Amino acid sequence: MKGTYFIAMVLLVAASSCSVRRFLPPGEKLYKGSTIVVQKNPEVKQTNKQLKKHLKQAVSPRRNKFLLGQPYKVWWWYVIGESKNERGLKPFLRKKLGEAPVLSSKVNAVVTAENMQSFMENTGYFHTTVQGDTVNISYFTEAIYTVQVQPQYHLKSITWVSDSTALLKLLEARQKRGILKVGQPYSLSNISSERDQLDLYLKTKGYYYFSPDYLMAYADSTIGNRQIDLYLNVKKTTPDAAMHPYKINKIVVYPNYSLVSTQLDTNILGAIKYDGLHIKDSAKKFKPRLFARTITYRPGRLYNSRSQNSTLNRFINLGAFKFVKNRFDPVVDSGDIYRLNVYYYLTPAKKKSFQGEVNAFTKENNSLGAQLSANWKNRNLFKGAELLTIKAYTGFEVSIADSLRNNNSYRIGGEASIRFPRYAVPFLRIKENNFYPPNTNLLLGYELYRKQLLYTKNLFRLQYDFTWKKNIRTEYTLAPLSISYLNASSITDSFYKQAVVTPAILLNVYSEAILGSYFSYTYNNAQGRRKNKFYFNASIDLSGNLAGLITGAKRYRQKTIFNTPFAQYVKTDFDLHYTRALSNKWDWANRLQVGIGLPYSNSALLPFAKQYIIGGSSSIRGFRVRNLGPGTHKPSADDQRFFQIIGGDYKFLFNTEIRVPITKSLSTAVFVDAGNIWTKDTLLFGPSGKLSKNWYKEQAVATGIGLRYDVNVLIIRVDLGIPLRKPYLPDGQRWVFKQIDFGSGAWRRENLILNIALGLPF
Repeated sequence: MKGTYFIAMVLLVAASSCSVRRFLPPGEKLYKGSTIVVQKNPEVKQTNKQLKKHLKQAVSPRRNKFLLGQPYKVWWWYVIGESKNERGLKPFLRKKLGEAPVLSSKVNAVVTAENMQSFMENTGYFHTTVQGDTVNISYFTEAIYTVQVQPQYHLKSITWVSDSTALLKLLEARQKRGILKVGQPYSLSNISSERDQLDLYLKTKGYYYFSPDYLMAYADSTIGNRQIDLYLNVKKTTPDAAMHPYKINKIVVYPNYSLVSTQLDTNILGAIKYDGLHIKDSAKKFKPRLFARTITYRPGRLYNSRSQNSTLNRFINLGAFKFVKNRFDPVVDSGDIYRLNVYYYLTPAKKKSFQGEVNAFTKENNSLGAQLSANWKNRNLFKGAELLTIKAYTGFEVSIADSLRNNNSYRIGGEASIRFPRYAVPFLRIKENNFYPPNTNLLLGYELYRKQLLYTKNLFRLQYDFTWKKNIRTEYTLAPLSISYLNASSITDSFYKQAVVTPAILLNVYSEAILGSYFSYTYNNAQGRRKNKFYFNASIDLSGNLAGLITGAKRYRQKTIFNTPFAQYVKTDFDLHYTRALSNKWDWANRLQVGIGLPYSNSALLPFAKQYIIGGSSSIRGFRVRNLGPGTHKPSADDQRFFQIIGGDYKFLFNTEIRVPITKSLSTAVFVDAGNIWTKDTLLFGPSGKLSKNWYKEQAVATGIGLRYDVNVLIIRVDLGIPLRKPYLPDGQRWVFKQIDFGSGAWRRENLILNIALGLPF
């Protein structure tokens, strides 16, 4: 197989070698790249390798991709050919598989050499010279650049040519904490970045009309010893308006603005005044205090770009406005001319919406089903941008396995939730002045679940929580009240008869109340293209502490509340992701999950909804979900009949995968997954499921490959997993490398696990 693949690649390269030449336009050759020859002064400290890497940044154009010395993508470009239509299979294949040729006519070695020389001077390598030339070999053109590198100049001093104005004093004080430092190599880009940073700083001090173009820098390189005196100043041509800080004079809000308006309205006739704001809401769609909370500054304060950006971001995150724009105008009819009027133009989003959805699914326990759901939203329930969401759903699930006939189920339920864009705390008013508005969520839900011929479950939920952000990377969630109540009824004799054989299924019909609280912290720096990306989440979930203290609960299911036993546990979770962007545009992604659940007193195990599971498309992909663990326990046929009972009180999971892009939309991955779950005691699964000191010997391991297709709005993922280590086998026989047999149909049915999912696994 490998030999066949190698021969195919050789034939492809040979074909491209023979064919590309005849496709080239007359007189043209294909650009094959550049060679940089470095001749450096003995005093230059950088190595030739470092200098070449530095110089490559200024070399253009970029050459085509080559394989075994041949331009295979250019070959595809010509073989597929042009299409009369911009859309269709042919232009799609040409764009994805091919690459337009970089021809010799696009290469100007003399101009590029001049650009490289300027680039070196802009980074402090003064008096460096570059010569460029081209050579032709066969139907290729190659550029050769010879560079005589002189030592780099460094900053000896940074001086502000300052008068005693307040503006110059601000600039000088701020620059001492800025980018430019004495002793650094001279860098024009650093000077430009320093100007931008100083401009941003002045924008927080009221200088609305200032621009980085008003700052000038003069470098004196004649002082000797390859050093530079840098002089900074404000240009004499800077307009007077930019030299003075501005205060806010008036803030006007138009919350019913339409984008079809021909001009912006500055008339405040009919506006009401509330907390220093003028609000012109003739339709009275919003309460004035909404704008008082959202706008983070008031008249009389200095203009501050941070406050302005914070206000815009808060308006956008409310969800009640489709478009948000603003304008600042100078006050011209006042003795104090350094004042600004501020106007906010807000276009409301559609207040009410309805959405329906139909889903079909299959499960690993040979069952299939469908679900119908309907969502209704009101984005301004109490005229304060509150979001009301009402969801109703119903579904069914039927078994297609002979052994599970009549093991069907259906469910019907609904939930109502309200999101308040503030801290909604009774009798308290918390001041907000953050870039991101906090949210308070209140949820009430109910579900009826019927397992045919076995039992009925009624689940009630109530949760009250707060979510807020300190910055774009950190988020906190606090749920002081999280209550769920499970009531099981209509339990049949056939179910109890089965429980004699498999006691663990009794977990399905335990009525239980969870009186809990929850706190979560999330850090995520994955915004943008970074070399190292981290995601970390830590949470703690508590239940039954106050109820246990009041009732004096000491033993399993001893105490009740409203005639129902309540759960007591402490549950902590840690989730760490680390992704490193490799130099070849590959990504190395890793995840570590650790979960610890400690049921105590009134609980011998975690409630079913709180238990850990493992396996499946986002876990260990070589094992089906709930078909692994806990510990060395192997789920039996009876376990599969009651598919939901497999769970644990502890969890360990580690994933690592290499993600390789094929095209802009298509990528592949090679992965390895490891982990397992365990229980606190032997109540359900005996000694095989209990956590012990040998937990590290009970890890399941799987590997596999996957494909991911990005359709912009979502990622469609297909992963094929293979188990490498099965913890339920006898100790010493758990590694199953030698049993891999792709030619065996029985082996493939049991060990090739296909996972189809949406989104990345982590």
